[in-house]
Amino acid sequence: MEVFKKIKTESWEALSSRPKIDDNDLNQTVLSILDNVKQNGDEALTAYAKKFDKADLNEFLVTETEIRIANKLVSEELKQAINIAKQNIEKFHNSQFVEEEVVETTSGVECWRRSVGIEKVGLYIPGGSAPLFSTVLMLGIPAKLASCKEIVLCTPCNETGEINPAILYTANLIGINKIYKVGGAQAIAAMAYGTKTIPQVYKIFGPGNQFVTKAKELVQQNGIAIDMPAGPSEVLIIADKTGNPAYIAADLLSQAEHGEDSQVILLTDNENLLNRTLIELNKQLVELPRVEIAKKALLNSKAVLLNNIDECIAFSNLYAPEHLIIASNSSSDYIDSIVNAGSVFLGNYSCESAGDYASGTNHTLPTNGYARNYSGVSLESFQKKITFQKINKEGLKTIGPSIEIMAEAEELYAHKNAVTVRLKDITNV
Repeated sequence: MEVFKKIKTESWEALSSRPKIDDNDLNQTVLSILDNVKQNGDEALTAYAKKFDKADLNEFLVTETEIRIANKLVSEELKQAINIAKQNIEKFHNSQFVEEEVVETTSGVECWRRSVGIEKVGLYIPGGSAPLFSTVLMLGIPAKLASCKEIVLCTPCNETGEINPAILYTANLIGINKIYKVGGAQAIAAMAYGTKTIPQVYKIFGPGNQFVTKAKELVQQNGIAIDMPAGPSEVLIIADKTGNPAYIAADLLSQAEHGEDSQVILLTDNENLLNRTLIELNKQLVELPRVEIAKKALLNSKAVLLNNIDECIAFSNLYAPEHLIIASNSSSDYIDSIVNAGSVFLGNYSCESAGDYASGTNHTLPTNGYARNYSGVSLESFQKKITFQKINKEGLKTIGPSIEIMAEAEELYAHKNAVTVRLKDITNV
């Protein structure tokens, strides 16, 4: 990690920038994949499975037999852990149901909203170096709660055409049965455009590598909704003298091991804590199985010494992190000052891993500074809001003249007339 001490505020903007990725070649590569799948459907998917996954696939849909086999391969210990996470995630997302009130905006005019589940949604679950069965919970549970009628799940297989058993177990546990052995940008294309085998969906969710991320970005331009813009995973930790260096180092590394393009940031007003954390970081780093990935991520990462915690909060709000940890015994004092963050972890025992797995909050979060204007995935992400209004004669008599005046001012006379003809009938009754 690169270390910066007592930097001036005018330098914060440059210091808070993410690593730049040259995506010109990426853009063209992904566009060609999207076009191929759009034109050739399952034939293109078969070719990409051979090319990228080294798998000869005759069918993409996972069978009931494969699910039964997978269920037997998952240990009882892991099943129990997944079930605990499932219960907590269900409880948190169930709490997000809101009963919409009917509002009488003026006498005789009633307005309200109704939440309706998006009919067809697609879930992308990474299954390569880190098979993210936890993401099945994070996306599948709110999709089910929202009563989405059709849930399509795509995830890559290995060379023998098998999907990680924990992914299949988790999907089956929450009632998802349309599971397809398709990964990468081609999976996004299949869900966006539909093929003979894979249904087209209305909105696509889920994390992925740079190819998946770019594919989601491009299909959005064609009218397919996505959960949010995405980039490499990140964490920012604000720590004072009451922070625990070993905990902080562990949290930094938990994000660094996600990928070589991940970024981790430490902000503190205590130089002693900064130095002790860096020592602890190097000690823990060499023990990681994914040490080479974490090392490369740390090259993109920074430890910054600022004058006080208020400056750390201000820097964090500028950076807008995906995950924000406040490693302090006084963490709750800063809640109202946090305006840009995907998910916040308060205190020395609120590790980011808890949100990734089992606390109940959703781990699908805005990255790359998008926490300034996007929320993480929630129950509402799988719903759309339909507004209703009911106006009686009294209501139209009350607001009708204002509508007529406004419509005429905009020179939309048919709009005005839609009111006028009704008011004449009401007056003549």
